[in-house]
Amino acid sequence: MRGHDPWASTDPLGEALHFVRMTGAFYCRSELAEPWGLAMPTMEGCLWFHVVVAGRCLLEVDGAEPRWLAPGEFALVPDGSGHVLSSDAFSAESAPLVHDLHHDYISDRYAVVRHGGTGSSTIMICGAVRLDHPSVGKLLDCLPSLIVVESAPTPQLSWMHSTLGLVADEAQRIRPGGESVITRLSDILVIQALRWWIENDPAAGTGWLGALQDSGIGPALAMIHRAPEKPWTVAALATEVAMSRSAFAARFTALVGEAPMRYLARWRMQCAHDALKTGGCTVAELAHRSGYESEAAFGRAFKRLVGQSPGSVRRRGLPAIRHQSRR
Repeated sequence: MRGHDPWASTDPLGEALHFVRMTGAFYCRSELAEPWGLAMPTMEGCLWFHVVVAGRCLLEVDGAEPRWLAPGEFALVPDGSGHVLSSDAFSAESAPLVHDLHHDYISDRYAVVRHGGTGSSTIMICGAVRLDHPSVGKLLDCLPSLIVVESAPTPQLSWMHSTLGLVADEAQRIRPGGESVITRLSDILVIQALRWWIENDPAAGTGWLGALQDSGIGPALAMIHRAPEKPWTVAALATEVAMSRSAFAARFTALVGEAPMRYLARWRMQCAHDALKTGGCTVAELAHRSGYESEAAFGRAFKRLVGQSPGSVRRRGLPAIRHQSRR
């Protein structure tokens, strides 16, 4: 194939997940006694997760059926929306916000929360992780309101349950360096849960995720993601994946939800937006990296797609672009 890179990934979906950068925003060990309730606030651009170490809890998320969580189960709220955790005898409406409770901070991102009455105890690890990369918006748009990885042991989930076991062991008592172990293992669990859902839920075969797994469109998306600065055309991308121009354009649009050149333009601006937030690049450098011959042309395209000028984003550090539609 023309321009074949022997070192390029053959898994566009895995490559897209590899791009994702995870930053812990908040982790806590929750020591709870019935009756108890905790309200988790909405955290834009984050994924909430919960691991039950001992006891059980009721998880209520808008858009999903209430779900009891038992030890060894891992729950993920992918869109970071507010939700409630509670015991059997607690009214969800009166649950206090977790941020309003007293926290014993072990480190700047890890705390212990003790809450509730005098009844049966529940121990949990709760946290919110922030994802950063242009692919994150597309990924989050594909995910359901709630993902729960159950505790039933299967060969497919053996690695994840081993990780959950390590988290549970660390959470049983506070030890030196324990918060570092738990936060790192929690990040791994988030990725494992996403992979598990993608491999097992039919919904993962549609939309952007489905396009990444398509034998023709997936490699084309990977080429755009890997080298957005190249002067791609519909014809060039179609040739790379051995498809006719018309068939490629039609299939790309049907699977991804927008035309190839529109997707390329948006991806370039998302990459530029990400680089502007982190700093270290001038607008002129980003214009070149985004495939534009002039800073002025880049600025016009950026403002048209993002709604702000490159200089404004760099000065103000605006939040990452979010897609309006959910698949």
